[in-house]
Amino acid sequence: MGNRGMQELIPLVNRLQDALASVGGQDCRLHLPQIAVVGGQSAGKSSVLENFVGRDFLPRGSGIVTRRPLILQLLNSNTEYGEFFHCKGKKFTDFDAICTEIEAETRRLTGSNKGISPIPMTLRIYSPHVLNLTLVDLPGITKVPVGDQPADIEYQIRDIIMQYICKENCLILAVTPANSDLANSDALKLAKDVDPQGLRTIGVITKLDLMDEGTNAKEILENRLLPLRRGYIGVVNRSQKDIDGKKDIKAALESEMNFFKSHPAYKHMAERMGTPYLQRTLNQQLTNHIRENLPAFRTHLQSQFLALNKEAEDYSHYSPDDPARRTKALVQSVQCLAVDFEKLIEGSGDKVDTVNLSGGARINKIFHEGFPRELLKIKSDERKLRQEINYAIRNVHGVRTGLFTPDMAFEAIVKKHISSLKGPCVKFIDMVTQELISTVYQCLGKLSSFPNLLHETERIIVAEIREQELKCRNQVFLLINIQLAYINTKHEDFIGFTNSQQVPNNSNTKSSARVTGNQGVVPRSRLTIIRKGWLTISNIGIMKGGAKEYWFILSAESLSWFRDDEEKEKKYMLPLDNLKLRDVEKSFMSSKFVFAIFNTELRNVYKDYKCLELACNSQEDLDSWKASLLRAGVYPEKVTENGPENLTDPQLERQVETIQSLVDSYMTIIYKTMRDLMPKTIMHVMINSVKEFIGSELLAQLYALGESSALMDESPEQQQHREEVLRKHTALKEALAVIGEIFTSTCTTCLPPPVDSSWIQPSRRQPPAIPSVK
Repeated sequence: MGNRGMQELIPLVNRLQDALASVGGQDCRLHLPQIAVVGGQSAGKSSVLENFVGRDFLPRGSGIVTRRPLILQLLNSNTEYGEFFHCKGKKFTDFDAICTEIEAETRRLTGSNKGISPIPMTLRIYSPHVLNLTLVDLPGITKVPVGDQPADIEYQIRDIIMQYICKENCLILAVTPANSDLANSDALKLAKDVDPQGLRTIGVITKLDLMDEGTNAKEILENRLLPLRRGYIGVVNRSQKDIDGKKDIKAALESEMNFFKSHPAYKHMAERMGTPYLQRTLNQQLTNHIRENLPAFRTHLQSQFLALNKEAEDYSHYSPDDPARRTKALVQSVQCLAVDFEKLIEGSGDKVDTVNLSGGARINKIFHEGFPRELLKIKSDERKLRQEINYAIRNVHGVRTGLFTPDMAFEAIVKKHISSLKGPCVKFIDMVTQELISTVYQCLGKLSSFPNLLHETERIIVAEIREQELKCRNQVFLLINIQLAYINTKHEDFIGFTNSQQVPNNSNTKSSARVTGNQGVVPRSRLTIIRKGWLTISNIGIMKGGAKEYWFILSAESLSWFRDDEEKEKKYMLPLDNLKLRDVEKSFMSSKFVFAIFNTELRNVYKDYKCLELACNSQEDLDSWKASLLRAGVYPEKVTENGPENLTDPQLERQVETIQSLVDSYMTIIYKTMRDLMPKTIMHVMINSVKEFIGSELLAQLYALGESSALMDESPEQQQHREEVLRKHTALKEALAVIGEIFTSTCTTCLPPPVDSSWIQPSRRQPPAIPSVK
């Protein structure tokens, strides 16, 4: 059977399995070349394996007997015994004891209720009667739960089978009884799902002796009917009567040979049938398969070895009880923490997160998005602000009627709005504080190997952040109190500062002069535009052109409309004197929201129209236009006396308008100032202080605890991880050395040519996602 180099390949793979299994390398083991035995219950899988060994050693019974994958390693030897990987050093010379141990080890993981487990069991059998071979006996395919088995037992078994046969390094031994419909074989269907070209599938036909009289499987075994690329091999196992009668397997093999030699349908191919031929074929094909796949597997191991190399080298020189190494590790850990924290804050890290914002980037987002958004939340709506101003003016005047706009009302409103900044500022500080703590936790992950150090470092840094948070809060309150201490109406950006001060068009005023604390005046012409927008004149008859949309401009003196928003062609200008507005009930057929303006002296407002009905697209637009008209002095037709918003006193309304514009202007300055100062204050008082503390003070405070040696005690998990890394590194090194021993001048046999395997229908469902086996 080939040269010596080829014959050593299968034992070599067994050594690799042992080396990788010692470190829990299930993933690596699944990549090793092997043969997976797949078939339905009672298909004869166990009998085929026992015929290979020449001994009865597998559990038997009804239902699912194989409830865990069994990795069976057959090695040719002068002596005969078995070894389990979970019982290293113990030799089983009694094969009944091997059967008992398989049952006991299966129950240990799966219980006695016919449950299954994907965790494999490894059995190595040395015997002079076997050829070198490695097979995986998988649970038999079933469709009906038995006893306490879960309802999805069929899919659990399929998942376990798929874990093995999906691997390109796995040959598939598809076992099917001859007295069943081969075209509906579950084993062949599963093989077809993962090996559509048939490169890895070998067919085995059992129970040929149980076929109905006058029928045979000649055309199937000749690979002419329902062909497979690697073909079929027929075997005849012992019957249940033979097993109960303790018929010797050696005698059973002789009976099998006589069956093929004497059967008229099979005698011409008897030398290519039977268990011995199947064993030799599998030995040759597995050997070839190993030879072809070892280069790729070596690359896989090499990549894992290199990934562990640096960590294993660091651990190999680590002595956990050496005081000098403990001190060095403490200093290096704190220095690494300081560097990582600074990199996360400053954005100069070696690894750039391309999925989420972190550290300094999140704080920057809070600076420039979070805080401005909080400021927007406290800005009063126009209606509420005007109400506050109205109350302030009337309370300042008291029982008397004032002729001039009072400074005190302006100052009272401004101070109230400045004081309301404390809430957003405190929330802003809290947001940055939480982000700082999150960043610290992100950096502390590297200290998880030393739980005492991790706990104390976390406690000290968080306490420092909280202390700096309090200082920052006090500093921010000081900034707000400074703004409250003096209302600077001579600020260059304040609209009431000077007669020549520029005022933007959206200042929205109707007053002829802006009165401030220093009696500065802003020309009326620069504060006239209140609102612009599209409106539809809806009450123009069809004969006169019908409803049409125009671009409207509302000023303190008039309401004008243009053909379009370029404002080149003015259609009309309506003075606001003696105008009032009224609500118009929404039409059932219309989606527009309508209000009307009319002249109190019953004059026409536009051509021969006594009123002008103007339509908006939404209730929000309607309310906004009505508020703007109110600011311009156009009041509702019906005025209630329940609230000051509906006042009809033009003088008071102009005073409200004046102060509102001044408050808007001054608070714009305050908001701009706070948006600038808040990030600077937090950066100086909190972030830079914490960064400096971690870099220069943290180590000293850790030493001050007086327990620097105890801080570096390893966690049990870290100790276990270190040992596992070293053990796995050693195992991978040994595995690579084993592969290096291969005699490379081996030769392989060519794969048979392709055949048409379209007769195999896919399984009832697609191959499931394969979970990793721990």
